[in-house]
Amino acid sequence: MATSGTTTFESSFYIDDIITEAYERVGRFDYSGNDIKTARRSLNIMFQEWANRGLHYWEVKNNSITLVAGQAEYTMYRSTADGTSDETAVYGVDDILEASYRNSSNVDFSLTKINRSEYQGLSSKTQQGTPTQYFVQRFIDKVTITLYLTPGSTEAGNFINYYYVSRIQDAGAYTNEADVPYRFVPCMVAGLAYYLSQKFKPELVQQMKLLYEDELKRALEEDGSSSSSFITPKTYYPNV
Repeated sequence: MATSGTTTFESSFYIDDIITEAYERVGRFDYSGNDIKTARRSLNIMFQEWANRGLHYWEVKNNSITLVAGQAEYTMYRSTADGTSDETAVYGVDDILEASYRNSSNVDFSLTKINRSEYQGLSSKTQQGTPTQYFVQRFIDKVTITLYLTPGSTEAGNFINYYYVSRIQDAGAYTNEADVPYRFVPCMVAGLAYYLSQKFKPELVQQMKLLYEDELKRALEEDGSSSSSFITPKTYYPNV
């Protein structure tokens, strides 16, 4: 039996194809240019809603920021239109997952992520030295990472190496591919059909919602990379 020999369906499943499939699922086969525009808008809204659905591992990336003496805070803007990110920093960051200080010998030292209250409780925020902790703030148009201790002249030119979550890219042109892995293609289409049903087929909303949530649940469960876990009981020794 012959097979296609290809595994790249999603690489040519363009935005206009996604919109067509979603409209067909809600029973609309004739639609105008404005209908296509409103469907793309709904697709972008859905991508942003996915940010509230937990960590998307295909958007986890790695980068390093060059340290500057006396500078504790480093900024990563949403886009170049919002501002200029610090040297070697990237754009479109949603959150920082973990970070380490990397010295001139390329040796990493893990940093502890602290919250706002813990950072506020630090008595001498301008004290310089090797960073040991970091505090992340997430704004509308940027994400900032604030280090403690503040890098000094010895640390200048070294790096903060970090893993971050990047925002899902907008749909953009109708000839673009969607910024999602193949595992999320079914729930992406089901989700867009659900969003469109709210506008054009209210009687199908509940049905489309159930299908979408079911597809999304399976995709989220499959996302990521499995690893081994080891559980060791804690040993207590009685005083003698």
